[in-house]
Amino acid sequence: MIWAWIGALLIGITLGLLGSGGSILTVPMLVYLVGEPEKVAIAESLAIVGIISFFGCLPLAIKKRVHWRSILYFGLPGMLGTYGGAFLAKFVSGNIQLLVFAATMLIASVMMFRDDAKEKVVKQQPVQKVWELILEGLSVGVLTGFVGVGGGFIIVPALVLLGGLPIHLAVGTSLAIISMNSLTGFIKYLDVLGDLELTIHWHMIVIFSIIGIAGSIVGKKVRNKVPQQRLKKGFAVFLVIMGVYIVGMNI
Repeated sequence: MIWAWIGALLIGITLGLLGSGGSILTVPMLVYLVGEPEKVAIAESLAIVGIISFFGCLPLAIKKRVHWRSILYFGLPGMLGTYGGAFLAKFVSGNIQLLVFAATMLIASVMMFRDDAKEKVVKQQPVQKVWELILEGLSVGVLTGFVGVGGGFIIVPALVLLGGLPIHLAVGTSLAIISMNSLTGFIKYLDVLGDLELTIHWHMIVIFSIIGIAGSIVGKKVRNKVPQQRLKKGFAVFLVIMGVYIVGMNI
């Protein structure tokens, strides 16, 4: 079990260093290090990601680095999408969900290799392309509910490019949206797991969350001392390796 705790620490440190991406490690850690069934791992991941994101969002909200209007356009549709994604999960096997998860990891790795919108700082302006923002929020929510990822690597660029937010507002707003989506998905998964006679391991959620929060604090403290571009590319390579491994294990 020591490897599982190290994995939880890695999730938090990655989140603190990169501002996103840590949550995409949670499901593989729970499945391959802890031995949880796929659907249980996804449900627990939603709870863990939601808790860590909430505690990450709090200090930013106090500093007024959360854009509440964007939460209205992106976050509320995201909650609806997350509920729908969790509902759909009932009708597919855990193997299919992990294959979709692996595809998500590969997409995330491509986005991290690119100089994407996260690195661009734009002037704050009123929310633009509202319908695109709503549709993207809905889509990210479906992905979150279906495979248990927070989606920060998609949410932040969307808020910058479609919402017109500066990067410091986009990060805080993204954490708030991830918290909302994760809570909605987790609540629905309780019904899904109940119908399948599967059980949540609450102690695993608590331990992973505490270690993850501690890791995120450490990651934030050393963030400015680590070359971000090199770190992102290294993490992207790791996601490719993990994605290919998950595909191999589920075909």
